[in-house]
Amino acid sequence: MKHVLVLRPEPGASATVAKARERGLDAIAVPLFTVEPIAWQAPDPSGFDGLLLTSGNASRHGGEGLQALRRLKVYAVGDATAQAAREAGFNVAATGDAGVDQLLGSIDPDFTLLHLCGADRATPSDARRAITPVAVYRSTQLPAPDLSSAHGSVALVHSPRAGARLAELVNDRGSIAVAAISAATADAVGGGWRAVETADQPSDEALLALAASLCNKPDPE
Repeated sequence: MKHVLVLRPEPGASATVAKARERGLDAIAVPLFTVEPIAWQAPDPSGFDGLLLTSGNASRHGGEGLQALRRLKVYAVGDATAQAAREAGFNVAATGDAGVDQLLGSIDPDFTLLHLCGADRATPSDARRAITPVAVYRSTQLPAPDLSSAHGSVALVHSPRAGARLAELVNDRGSIAVAAISAATADAVGGGWRAVETADQPSDEALLALAASLCNKPDPE
């Protein structure tokens, strides 16, 4: 059976590995980054109609600054992000299951949104609305991991930044298939791999379904 390499930071890596093993996949966590909080100051919540969250890391690493924003309803991308927000004490108004653009399209275009995000993550560009980004965490690159198990594997890539890092670390790509969570992530890994395919939806479940499919595909002759 092909190994499935899970490259996302903890605690997401362990959660994805557990889901993968429930599907019968031989999954291994090989995080390329670690997530850590950064100093930030919460803006006045009265200037916003809602809180946009695109990663559970914002709720997990936002710290005491989140307290001032709990009156704002959350618009979350993905069930995991929504669950992290609830655990942090927020009321989730809507959860998008097809990416941030789909979620934004479902929200009143006159709403002013506060986006709690990572230092390296761009705020979605939507000309119809005002979105104010505030970075509350950052992803720090870890030392190069042991990728000796990568030969013949399927690599799960959850972000363009992880895709670019994987491309830096792997020279012999021909035996490795890449399951990418988005088109931008697929672009970031570049070429030369056994296969690069994009999940139907930007979710862990869709990515794992793609990984299972790639594991079952015969190697090219």
